[in-house]
Amino acid sequence: MISAVEALEKLKDGNRRFTTNSMKPTALTDDIQREELVGGQAPFAIILGCADSRVPAELVFDQGLGDLFVIRVAGNIASPSQIGSIEYAAGHLGTRLIVVLGHTGCGAVQATLSEMAQPPAERSPNLSAIVDRIRPALESLWSERGSKEPGDLLADAVRANVQASAAQLREGSTILENLMDNDGLLVVGAEYSLATGAVDFFNN
Repeated sequence: MISAVEALEKLKDGNRRFTTNSMKPTALTDDIQREELVGGQAPFAIILGCADSRVPAELVFDQGLGDLFVIRVAGNIASPSQIGSIEYAAGHLGTRLIVVLGHTGCGAVQATLSEMAQPPAERSPNLSAIVDRIRPALESLWSERGSKEPGDLLADAVRANVQASAAQLREGSTILENLMDNDGLLVVGAEYSLATGAVDFFNN
């Protein structure tokens, strides 16, 4: 298994190919690679990303079958089931890089901001499970919003939400903490631009 630093460079290289229309032609359709993966997997990076249909991690990073261990959920939140999946990949598959991937204009973050402005009369308990996990990351931004433009507030909120999920992974799992302390596990935040296709890595 490659190191977290090497894995991060592979993702950056893949995203450069994606944004310059120079993607590998066999990334998702290599028959030989598919056959080789029948016996097991060794993904080089774990991606906790948003479920937004415009942000498919394998395409964004120009990777193929078996390369990425991807967990997608609205708002890229780190709830217990997501953390458990990440613990499996890091602890049992040996993957040493975790990327929390948010994106510009995130609908889940926007919904949370909207509810902070005007709580709805009724809300699905299932949607509440997402909004209520995002809300704490936005409280300080909301209290200091002042005259900030809505677009700027949303942009700051998207980053704050990514940073909160990354912090939860760093500090909310004994398994991940041990791997960070002793085995080179790295947790990185990132933001995908819907407009350009580029990924900006931060928090590392």
